[in-house]
Amino acid sequence: MSFPKKLNLEHYFSSPVWWADETKFVKKLNKASDKYIKDAQKRLKKDIDKRNKEFGDKGDMGHVFHSTSLIGDPKFKELQDYVGATAHNLLGEMGFDLSNYQVFTTELWVQEFAKKGGGHHTLHTHWNGHMSGFYFLKASERTSMPMFEDPRPGNVMNLLPEKDKSKVTHASSQINYQVKPGRMMFFPSYMPHQYLVDMGYEPFRFIHWNCQAIPKSVLQYKGENDVIQKK
Repeated sequence: MSFPKKLNLEHYFSSPVWWADETKFVKKLNKASDKYIKDAQKRLKKDIDKRNKEFGDKGDMGHVFHSTSLIGDPKFKELQDYVGATAHNLLGEMGFDLSNYQVFTTELWVQEFAKKGGGHHTLHTHWNGHMSGFYFLKASERTSMPMFEDPRPGNVMNLLPEKDKSKVTHASSQINYQVKPGRMMFFPSYMPHQYLVDMGYEPFRFIHWNCQAIPKSVLQYKGENDVIQKK
């Protein structure tokens, strides 16, 4: 019995992550987002003070300051429009037929991790979106970073040890992305992701978004304002 000397390789069910470095918005959006972070810190001040009184002064350790919606703020309009248009193009690249859909940036917010460290996000997905992403305003090699996990439950069930975890291969179940100011990332909203615990060495701030493809038939009955999360 003879066997083929070479097997053809095809890739199925892969999950894309896109990224690019675009620094021109960093200074402007850092300044524009300052008030949102300050407001978020004020909203949590009572809880932080209560905890520190009961358990000792830990400052803001462990907290993540999450803004209200940035949609509707003219200072973020350029980013909002770019994100929506890019999400439309990327979903098309993935093979989805959007001829009867319109893609919107439905959620847009900024968050900053605690100065004293301990800020993080546990593993989650965004059930209410088709395309999600980040734009990093304050970040470095010493801050937290996003970690993506394999979204295929079948693969995780039969996981074998990896030869070299420093390399991204078909055996990888988790992938970290080093980030810096100006780095922008897009990924399908079904991708499980988390943020590693930040040590508080340097400020860590980023903008996060969700985009949805809304059927045009729905938009005939609901206006754009009804599908977008505003303040």
